[in-house]
Amino acid sequence: MKKFDSNYKILQDMSDDYYPAFLVDKLRKEIQNVIAFLETGVTDLYQIQEKLDHMTINMNQIAEEFEDNDSEIESIARDNIAADIIKILNYFAIPLDVETALREREW
Repeated sequence: MKKFDSNYKILQDMSDDYYPAFLVDKLRKEIQNVIAFLETGVTDLYQIQEKLDHMTINMNQIAEEFEDNDSEIESIARDNIAADIIKILNYFAIPLDVETALREREW
């Protein structure tokens, strides 16, 4: 089974004091869960989209926590999340565009 690059820095652009580190870690964990799922070798697009939807819905809830901590998932954060998802989709040769992959987002 194909393993994702363990040296890749997920959400690298969110390592700024504006973003509470414990919340960035929660977002990172959601992305890592998707990576672990893809590393199992699953290729069914329905299952993959379902996993991505679950991740995104959880991120929507975390977005509320950002607001409670005087922060938000704004343009830099949105772009960073999207760029990481694109990298992951490309790495595993998943034929989904990022808009579809993150279709459940509210941020």
